[in-house]
Amino acid sequence: MPLDLEEQEQLDSLKAFWEKYRSLIMGVVTAVLFVFAAYNGWQWWKNSQATEAGKLYETMMSSIEKGNKAQSMQAADDLQKQFAGTSYAPMASLIAAKLAADAGDAAKSQAYLRWVAEKAANDGYQALGKLRLATALMDEGGAKSLAEADTILKGKPTLGFEPLWLERRGDWYLVQGKNADARTSYLQAWKLLEKSKEFPQEARSLLKVKLDAVGGIE
Repeated sequence: MPLDLEEQEQLDSLKAFWEKYRSLIMGVVTAVLFVFAAYNGWQWWKNSQATEAGKLYETMMSSIEKGNKAQSMQAADDLQKQFAGTSYAPMASLIAAKLAADAGDAAKSQAYLRWVAEKAANDGYQALGKLRLATALMDEGGAKSLAEADTILKGKPTLGFEPLWLERRGDWYLVQGKNADARTSYLQAWKLLEKSKEFPQEARSLLKVKLDAVGGIE
């Protein structure tokens, strides 16, 4: 059926528009498709990484149950190297730090904690790494270790970890015999814990013991 004059004009306009903007339109479409493909590829990669990391983490747990310390530590090392962006890497490193500490290897334990404190993808795990590293350094004692712990605790606390930060600062003062300063930090931590419903009762009980040791709440 022949086109009437108006339809022919519309078709000619469309052809002219396509000829003029064809490259731009194709470029935009290609870019959108690329972004879509890249997003789906990224999601697949993340899921794949999490799956593989989970398997390696299970291997570590199994090795711990069997008492195979070397294989457990190797799994933690592999998670750091291959799957640093997953939550399994910092979890494994925190466990490996405890295994190393129990074996009397303070240097290796602190190395795992430093990795978590500096490289964990999640802020919460970084905060745990910093707090546990500060504690390990205070347990070790000595001017250098205490100075490093001081530097850690001078950093801005991760949101939600303020009470624990203040408690560790109190520990830092207590190690050096500065009981009055320790009590001040413990009291500040206590007030924050009283307002928070997220921390278990055990956390309050432990802090109460520390407070009683330096003069109590009142």
